Amino acid sequence: METLTWGDFKTQLQANPELHLQFRYDEDKFVDTSFHITEIKLAPITSVDCGGVMNKWTEVIMQLWEPGEKQTDRSMKVSKALSIIDVVEKMLPLDLDATVKIEFGNSQFDTRQMFPAELVTEGDTLTVNLSPDFVQCKALSRGGTCGTTDKGEECCEPAEKPKVQLVNLAAPAAACCTPGGGCC
Repeated sequence: METLTWGDFKTQLQANPELHLQFRYDEDKFVDTSFHITEIKLAPITSVDCGGVMNKWTEVIMQLWEPGEKQTDRSMKVSKALSIIDVVEKMLPLDLDATVKIEFGNSQFDTRQMFPAELVTEGDTLTVNLSPDFVQCKALSRGGTCGTTDKGEECCEPAEKPKVQLVNLAAPAAACCTPGGGCC
């Protein structure tokens, strides 16, 4: 999946300041129109993957919150979101090349970070369709393997079933009953 950069996301917002801003987080499920943008986080990430390769990237995470009491007369316009972004960027320069994520949860939907998959203009609303974040193996996505264990085994290859050695637990043949031997 292609992710949006913070710069591309912000540019799309700037192109539609007069529209109402809406977020769709699941099939036919939208963040309540009375949502607040509670914070915008800048998250520089440094990691070492299972293949032993260091990775660095930056994320800008916009957190949304639904108030306990719905405010039916309140709907956030894109211009209001841009004014919040402006306040943040005066204090914290945001990397335009960073991956953007939206963080949201409510009583029916566990809090998670999602990607803005597409922004759709319909009538007087700009809807940001969110797509779930996903776990990936960076080593495998590079076409390699994750590395090896101290025994030389690939850590992300399918595990082989252990070989079982069969052992005859029966007594020696002389002490055993045989078919037709008359011992039973």
